[in-house]
Amino acid sequence: MTDTRRDGETMAGDADARSRQDKRQQWRVVPGPAVPPPGQNRLRDPRTALAVEIGRLAAGLSRRLGLGSGGIIGGRLALSVQPRALSRLAAGRRVVMVTGTNGKTTTTQLVAEALRSQAPAVSNATGANMLDGHVAALMTSHDAPFAALEVDELHLAQVTGQFEPSVVVLLNLSRDQLDRIGEIRTVEASLRNALAQAPGTHVIANRDDPNIVSAAADHSSVTWVSGGVRWKDDALNCPRCGAFLGDSDRAWRCACGLSRPEADWTVTGTGAVGPDGRHRDLALRLPGHVNRVNATFALAVGLHLGCEEDAVLARIAEIDQASGRYGMVRLAGRQVRLLLAKNPASWLEMLDLVSGQDRPLVLVVNSREADGYDVSWLWDIDFDSLRGRTVLVAGDRALDLAVRLRYAGVRCEVHTAVDDALAVVADGVPDVIANYTAFRDLFARKERR
Repeated sequence: MTDTRRDGETMAGDADARSRQDKRQQWRVVPGPAVPPPGQNRLRDPRTALAVEIGRLAAGLSRRLGLGSGGIIGGRLALSVQPRALSRLAAGRRVVMVTGTNGKTTTTQLVAEALRSQAPAVSNATGANMLDGHVAALMTSHDAPFAALEVDELHLAQVTGQFEPSVVVLLNLSRDQLDRIGEIRTVEASLRNALAQAPGTHVIANRDDPNIVSAAADHSSVTWVSGGVRWKDDALNCPRCGAFLGDSDRAWRCACGLSRPEADWTVTGTGAVGPDGRHRDLALRLPGHVNRVNATFALAVGLHLGCEEDAVLARIAEIDQASGRYGMVRLAGRQVRLLLAKNPASWLEMLDLVSGQDRPLVLVVNSREADGYDVSWLWDIDFDSLRGRTVLVAGDRALDLAVRLRYAGVRCEVHTAVDDALAVVADGVPDVIANYTAFRDLFARKERR
């Protein structure tokens, strides 16, 4: 039989029925807890339990024998036993993945501390940022409800292919290790694909980097952070169509439709302004504007996941180094401040940090596999701020660096080793800026002293 009632009558009848049902209804919806429940069931699968046991044994043995932190070998063996170990161990947790060319390790530590203001959180603090490192970190506690994991830019798609993180943090994209990673457009496309695989993930992204805007613009849930851009040479053209954008610090809109979004969080000279228009002071022990930006990302993550603002601010304010970065260490019988700079963008930030000071300065550059063998990027760095200072250089590519400094009008002395350079510098606490393997080796030496 055909129902001849008009659409309005049908809707009114349905509304009356719902009203009568609501009056009879005796139950109510209670929101779930902000902190996920402990994951007692993660190891119920025998294969995953075996993989974790083998991984933990391998990691512990590696540490006892002094072969390393166990942050890779344990996870690698666990994955060989259970290829789905990552998704199994991530189940039931709120996982935050942090990626970008620069600032991953520091921001991940800040995020981990922000989350720990509410509940335990695991993290790959050693910087092992591929799948084996993620598994190794998650194995350290199957009950921790939170995880803050640094992830290599080209490996985020592998992560989201296995599970949906609660939050993905996108910091920046710039040229880095061209002989390993390739062009920035390749990385941007990989990030965009990673987010397409995780439609339920919330993204917290840098609105001042057009490459990051392109990666996140099509996602359904994004919080945009604005901290300004110092290194702009990789952000002059539209990542999608190649059209010239100009200064990325201004409002821009490309003819292809990509545009600079409105900021939800804006970093200032002393803190950050949130979506509510209120300013939060960031009294950090970590130095420089770059770390106010990193801390703002961590604050945005913490608040999104239900942490108390004052507790988050208190936790991140206490951090004074991240895996040795910005930390005071003892080398060659004297105290130094150790800084990491591995590509033009990060060198620009570190040179800005030490500019205007008269502290002794040692620059160290290697070109090993983990650095990338190509050091032509040295010519992309503006060293003008070092004019008038005597700089000491060391490392595998000390002569290449000395030539670059000479063309920049900066006086320098070449030394065969960092210890030799430190032996001749003036009194005071020197700043040592080193690229990746040089930094790693110096920090490891400090740990053995």
